Amino acid sequence: MDGIVLFLVLALVGLVVLVVIALLLFGGLRTSIMFTVHTQENVIVERFGKFRRVARPGLNFKAPFVDSITKPISLRIQQLEVNIESKTKDNVFVTVPVAVQYVIKEEQVVDAYYRLSNPEAQIRSYVFDTVRSALSGLELDAAFESKDDIARSVEQTLSARMQEFGFNIVNTLVQDISPDSRVRDSMNSINAAQRDRVAAQSLAEADKIKRVTQAEAEAESKRLQGEGVAAQRKAIAMGIAEQYEMLRKVGIEHSAEQLLLMTQYFDTMQDVARNGRSNVLFLPSNPGTVGTMGDEIRNAMLQAQAAQDAESDADVADASDGQRRAEQRRKAQEQDRAARARREAEIKAENARRQAENQAQQANPLAPGNVPPWARPGSAN
Repeated sequence: MDGIVLFLVLALVGLVVLVVIALLLFGGLRTSIMFTVHTQENVIVERFGKFRRVARPGLNFKAPFVDSITKPISLRIQQLEVNIESKTKDNVFVTVPVAVQYVIKEEQVVDAYYRLSNPEAQIRSYVFDTVRSALSGLELDAAFESKDDIARSVEQTLSARMQEFGFNIVNTLVQDISPDSRVRDSMNSINAAQRDRVAAQSLAEADKIKRVTQAEAEAESKRLQGEGVAAQRKAIAMGIAEQYEMLRKVGIEHSAEQLLLMTQYFDTMQDVARNGRSNVLFLPSNPGTVGTMGDEIRNAMLQAQAAQDAESDADVADASDGQRRAEQRRKAQEQDRAARARREAEIKAENARRQAENQAQQANPLAPGNVPPWARPGSAN
């Protein structure tokens, strides 16, 4: 009997132990005693609301119904994105998206959890204040150029203020500066106009260089052409002179000029027939006409020489007349200056005489020539 009672007691105790173990393993009692913390996370254990300790990654225990745990605190790098709308110095409203990357170090978990009630909101406030202060002193173009400076300023401000609360700023990125769509269109129009102006200037400069090069090429071509023509004429003149000298040496002295003229005439006619565009060429019908043509050529040359001599004589005569007229003008100017000098001398002498008479009258009022009008005979009393 006693053995049965003992067996029942042991069985009841074992059942209670099994129930307790089951509750610990599968019931809420397990969660009130054991908890796990993941890698790169920390959990704060509080006892009756007071800080107890920091639970590290792995399996951790706490007193049931006495200790409580907080939400896991991540130790990874986190990113907070802030969109800021602000105004630049030239009164242009822009939207600036800023990304703040921060991390909580393991030794600063307590400060990060207890010292700030809403860390993200407070980080946003610092970012808003820093970015707006930076943009208020910059114009729109300078703001685009100073994007990295703004990001650096935000990072320095946040690092100095948030480090004491357990938050370490890893990096601050100003992703973009976006003005209003109308402002962007205006800026694009301005840039397009500037590029069009630069393109127009480049085209004008290229056209100028092209024209200058063409003008220089034409000038060089004309210069070379003129030198060629001059050399040709010189060669022709020297050839004619040599031919004339040869004819004179062989005894053909009086008719040498006519022979040369006829030779030049036939050469000219041959060149006209070869290079001319016309298919018809009129020539003299009898040999006598050729001699008459030579006389006409010689007479034309003599007339041209006489006209040139007359023109030279006229130039000399004009020069002589010009010198004579200049000499006459010079003499007339000298006579005019002499007459003007005589008139000025007479005027000065008259003024000096009158001044002397006035001085003498003032010195002796009773002089014969200085009788006042009221003392003269026949004057009114």
